[in-house]
Amino acid sequence: MNGIYSLWKFSRPHTIIGTSLSVIALYAIAIATTDSTLTWISLEQMLAVWLACLGGNVYIVGLNQLWDIEIDRINKPHLPLAAGEFSLQQGKWIVGVAGVLAITVAGLSGMWLLATVAISLFLGTAYSLPPTRLKRFPLLAAFCIFTVRGIVVNLGLFLHFSQKLIGKEFLNPYVWTLTLFILLFTIAIAIFKDVPDLEGDKVYNINTFTIILGKSAVFNISRGLITICYLGMVYTGIFWLNSFNSGFFISYHLILLSLLWWRSQRVDLEQKKAIASFYQFIWKLFFLEYLLFPLACFVKY
Repeated sequence: MNGIYSLWKFSRPHTIIGTSLSVIALYAIAIATTDSTLTWISLEQMLAVWLACLGGNVYIVGLNQLWDIEIDRINKPHLPLAAGEFSLQQGKWIVGVAGVLAITVAGLSGMWLLATVAISLFLGTAYSLPPTRLKRFPLLAAFCIFTVRGIVVNLGLFLHFSQKLIGKEFLNPYVWTLTLFILLFTIAIAIFKDVPDLEGDKVYNINTFTIILGKSAVFNISRGLITICYLGMVYTGIFWLNSFNSGFFISYHLILLSLLWWRSQRVDLEQKKAIASFYQFIWKLFFLEYLLFPLACFVKY
């Protein structure tokens, strides 16, 4: 049981939840906005995509931990490699198996899924691994994160699902709207994620936006970007995707926006625990969009 719990920590649960919800949400949107029906074959496709994406997720976050053991001993001492719960060799095996699983399942499932997984793994490798190690450069680090979660995953998976469900690839206004929202939201996550890790990043010369701009500036920028996301969705619900049940679509974005500002007023930027808690709260808002947006699609239909 200890080994299973260590593996769960190694996989970075908040990213696993985000990946799982994105797969389910894009599958649901494809079902809701095409002339397809839910069948065992289509459900089997969704499960294959989920397995491939989980493998890719573990590969990316695990590879980052393999190269950040010393940094994590300062910033995230609870992680299995930093805490000594896994050996370096065990970590390498987990990452290797996860990467092979992701590519194999994706390759057997279809061209668009293979392209999605391959691009994600390539950028994840460039993010963590020398000689590139793009995480050292704030703009390039943010580019890797928002490209994978904001663009590659949403568009690639929807193209895969549409091809499997109705026999042709296409992108409709619904997936474009979700993609733009997630893209901007992921930028906010990408620049805020290093705020709790200020101490370790300073020691090991990892240049982040937090070190360059300061905690307060990064906090306000991230909150501002998420605010733009929600106001943009309200605008979209009024003027573009007004064939939605616009009352539901607009209302839940206004509620989440109010919740964001209420919660942000309670953050003490001098307390690492408070910063980390707010970071997890941002991820919960991210999860909610992947739950509520597909629901809005089904309400429409």
